[in-house]
Amino acid sequence: MTNLFKWRKFDKDIIILCVRWYLRYGLSYRNITEMISERGNSVEHSTIYRWVQKYAPILEERSRIHLKKSGGSYRVDETYIKVKGIWKYLYRAVDKTSQTIDFYLSHTRNWAAATKFFKQALKQPHITVPYVINVDLNAAYPVAIHDLQYMGHLSKECKLRQVKYLNNRIESDHRFVKRQCRHKQWFRNYHSAQNTISGYEIMHMIKKEQVKMSARATFPPRISLLTICLRLLRKQ
Repeated sequence: MTNLFKWRKFDKDIIILCVRWYLRYGLSYRNITEMISERGNSVEHSTIYRWVQKYAPILEERSRIHLKKSGGSYRVDETYIKVKGIWKYLYRAVDKTSQTIDFYLSHTRNWAAATKFFKQALKQPHITVPYVINVDLNAAYPVAIHDLQYMGHLSKECKLRQVKYLNNRIESDHRFVKRQCRHKQWFRNYHSAQNTISGYEIMHMIKKEQVKMSARATFPPRISLLTICLRLLRKQ
C-alpha cells in the first residue's frame, strides 16, 4: 500500500494531530499553528489546510468499513451550508439512535438531489435497508422515494412519514457540523467544503462511538479519538 506520508517534512504523528484538532474542535488553522509552535514545531497555516484537504477524505473512507450496523428507521433532513457566499444543501440521515447513516453536499434542493443522496446512502456497507423513512414536509422526498421504489433501490413496503416533529433527532444532530462550519467562517470553494465536511462527519461518528474501534479502546474518550485516527491513517 502507498505510504500516505511519503516526502512529508513533518512526522506523521504531528500531521494526524493537526488534522484531528482542526476537524474535532472549533480551531482555525492559525490557532493550530500557534499551538504547534508552542511544542517546538513551525508549521504554516496553509500547510495545515493542505493536510486537512488530503487526509480528511482518507480518514472518512477508511472509517466506513469500521462503522456499526445502522438501524432500519431513518431520519432524513437537509441543512444549509454556505460556500463562497452561496447557500448549499447538506443532506444527512441518521437512524433512531442518532447513528449517522450518510451525508451528501448538494448545489440544489430538489427531487434529483434527494434521489442521488438516497442512492449513495443505500450503497454504504454499514446500513440496514430501511423499513421507514421520516422526513419533513419537503415535497421532493415523496417523488424521490417513489422513483427509488420504482427502480428497485427501495422496497415497496418501506414507509415514508412526513411528520416534522419526528425529525427532531436529526435536527439536533446537525448542530456539530453546523457549529464547526460557522466557527471556521464557512468555505471558499465547493471541493474544499466536501473534503472538510467529510472530516467533520467522521469525527462526529467517532465521538458517537459509531466506529467499532472505539468500543475496544481502553483509553479515556479524548485519547481514544486520537488513537482511532492514528490507527486509521498510520495503517499502511
